[in-house]
Amino acid sequence: MRRTAARAGAGPVVDAPAPEPVAGQVPGQTAAPAPAPAPAPAPVSVPQQLRTEFPFELPRGYVDASGTVHRDGVMRLATARDELIPLRDVRVQENPAYLSVVLLGRVITSLGTLASVHDGVVENMFASDLAFLQDFYRQVNAEGHTRAAVECPHCSEPFEVELGGSRLGES
Repeated sequence: MRRTAARAGAGPVVDAPAPEPVAGQVPGQTAAPAPAPAPAPAPVSVPQQLRTEFPFELPRGYVDASGTVHRDGVMRLATARDELIPLRDVRVQENPAYLSVVLLGRVITSLGTLASVHDGVVENMFASDLAFLQDFYRQVNAEGHTRAAVECPHCSEPFEVELGGSRLGES
């Protein structure tokens, strides 16, 4: 029997039994501790990239002062600031329908070869292009939440329906 050293506050010293010999071990020789099992590798996490810009093509195209038609563009995700700042615009306060023009002027980052896109460009677009951009804005910023999976009651075929229909800039 061996005596174990007392730890502070651990109580009286007690006798501990000697360790049992391991098969193939010489008596009096202590066994080497078994190696600890290797920890399982951590699952590899692939960082998910957030897509913030979305290309589009206008149905008709914006015609600039020189007569050049610009159809290909890029729209970025809107921020809360993008939706709040236009509310302070006098044009929007006087005519709430102007909200979509100002908002789109903020989130369209490029259009054809134009140096910059602003609300003046958007207000001179054809109505069909404006309607397209309003719908595209909803799709980009709702991230598919305006669609619902449904099933045909007659043939049980699954399909999606568009639930969104609010005006641009409204939740």
